[in-house]
Amino acid sequence: MGLTYRSTGKGAANTDDGIARMNEDEIIIALAGNPNVGKSTLFNELTGMRQHTGNWSGKTVGCAEGICRYGERELRIVDLPGTYSLNPHSSEEAVARDFICSGIPDSVAIVCDATCLERNLILVLQTLQITSSVILCINLMDEAQKKGIRIDTERLGELLGVPIVCMSARSKRGINDAARLFAECKNIEFSSQPRDSETPIPKIAEEICRECVMREHKKRELRDRRIDKILTGKFTAFPIMFIMLAVIFWITIQGANYPSALLSKGLFYIQDRLLELMVSIGAPVWLTELLVLGVWRTLAWVVAVMLPPMAIFFPLFTLLEDLGYLPRIAFNLDRCFKKCDACGKQALTMCMGFGCNAAGVVGCRIIDSKRERLIAMLTNVFVPCNGRFPTIIALISIFFVTLSGFWGSMISSLILAAVIIFGILITFLCSKLLSLTLLKGTPSSFTLELPPYRAPQVGKVIVRSIFDRTLCVLGRAASVAAPAGLIIWLLANIFIADKSILLYCTDFLDPLGRLLGLDGVILFAFILALPANEIVIPIILMAYSASGSLIDYSGLSELGGLLRANGWSALTALCVITFMLCHFPCSTTLITIKKESGSMRWTLLAALLPTAIGMLLCFVLNSFARIFI
Repeated sequence: MGLTYRSTGKGAANTDDGIARMNEDEIIIALAGNPNVGKSTLFNELTGMRQHTGNWSGKTVGCAEGICRYGERELRIVDLPGTYSLNPHSSEEAVARDFICSGIPDSVAIVCDATCLERNLILVLQTLQITSSVILCINLMDEAQKKGIRIDTERLGELLGVPIVCMSARSKRGINDAARLFAECKNIEFSSQPRDSETPIPKIAEEICRECVMREHKKRELRDRRIDKILTGKFTAFPIMFIMLAVIFWITIQGANYPSALLSKGLFYIQDRLLELMVSIGAPVWLTELLVLGVWRTLAWVVAVMLPPMAIFFPLFTLLEDLGYLPRIAFNLDRCFKKCDACGKQALTMCMGFGCNAAGVVGCRIIDSKRERLIAMLTNVFVPCNGRFPTIIALISIFFVTLSGFWGSMISSLILAAVIIFGILITFLCSKLLSLTLLKGTPSSFTLELPPYRAPQVGKVIVRSIFDRTLCVLGRAASVAAPAGLIIWLLANIFIADKSILLYCTDFLDPLGRLLGLDGVILFAFILALPANEIVIPIILMAYSASGSLIDYSGLSELGGLLRANGWSALTALCVITFMLCHFPCSTTLITIKKESGSMRWTLLAALLPTAIGMLLCFVLNSFARIFI
């Protein structure tokens, strides 16, 4: 009997909407468990959906719902946020508790980590006080075997009175057995009995594990502790974090150059063929330039410049996530956020913001305190998302690195890492500022579990990074770049009294731009790039060119030549990098902030706060340069 699946298209649905039973024969399974035990991995394998998973807690902040079939049975699987207890201490734990207690699920499948079963059993025992229809899924059996941990599942099943399935969800072992138990849950005779409520559950869990869990050796645990002493050490943690950032950026910069040049060559070759096609069909010149030199050329720029760095950066970042290093980064930054009167979980949402600030804002749901959640939302923009990386990298390479080859890319990566650290420092500063003014309060405490180090599944990481992150972000950027190219071409080619509309706009903004070390074209480019930061440089190039379309270029040297010809200097580049780091979020992030905060007031502040800081920093840099240089 085989397992098949089909998606319901309701990923990350909230329980507020309710789970409607489609028919009487349908079986609803609630997938519960502690954070980071593999619930979402099991959910993905069962339903064929792509709920994002990672080797750290807090990845699931809402409910995901999917459908699979086992034989004639249709199973509706609901992936709940991770929770340590049915006595919730955060909003996501409350979501899990409410759904388990609702009586809707036919059975509660609790996923446990075989390497730390005692702690996981607390949730199992609490759930058994509510319902006897519990299925215990012991995951990470391969990890337990490597650590020398053996579990007497037969005796464990007798003590708990529930059916047990052992699995290693990442390697797809035990998935079919779990689906079979889910399908038969209505026919299973559960033998669990209510326990003496006077006996504390953690004692009970300890006694059960003493009888059922055997440890043969602890060599791997000792190794993990030795590594943690280095990666989270008082004097070594932050230098290692900086070196790790620099290495990732060096690989990204070094690896992106060649494929970017190939993509550019190929896409501009297609452009030439499109021009020939438009001429052959007798298309008007204005239409040809609008579609090919405006829309297509802007789109080609975004794809050629953005795709290679993203295709390298996202897998590297995901490898660190799967390895278990990102929770260590959060652990290291926790005390920094506490000093800013913010929540240490903000370090996790900040890491999410590296890929997309909107995703970082959604991730703020893991912060229980509304005050601290708002602080995290308002400051997430200071971590540069992937849409801003290509511009920052290009300007660093053009204006601040004179060497080429290995040493040039190494220096570029160190400067880029320093820029990121600067953004993190601004995050601390603004968090403290908000906690002293608009969002006063005392920082809350939280428990951050450091997961075991695991060998990443490189193949899955690459596929997941490309399809779930790279192509998703690129598709959003391309969908914005095409109409932006059309608008810019129109603005640059519609004249009023021998002067284009674009020139009127840039001239109006030029005095303010000069005051900030920029110019009117740069400011107008940031305004027009509100839908996506990726198109700032394409807009600048189109505005500088006489025809209102991008020019052909074969590398950064040609790009640098065009920028210098229009008055750019190292100071200009530094001010642009600073403003790129500190300015209003993209429209997607702003919409997400409005949805998550439920208030236009905080959305406006999210746009004004970073912009004001960016303008202040640019003004100080420009004034300092004029006085002392």
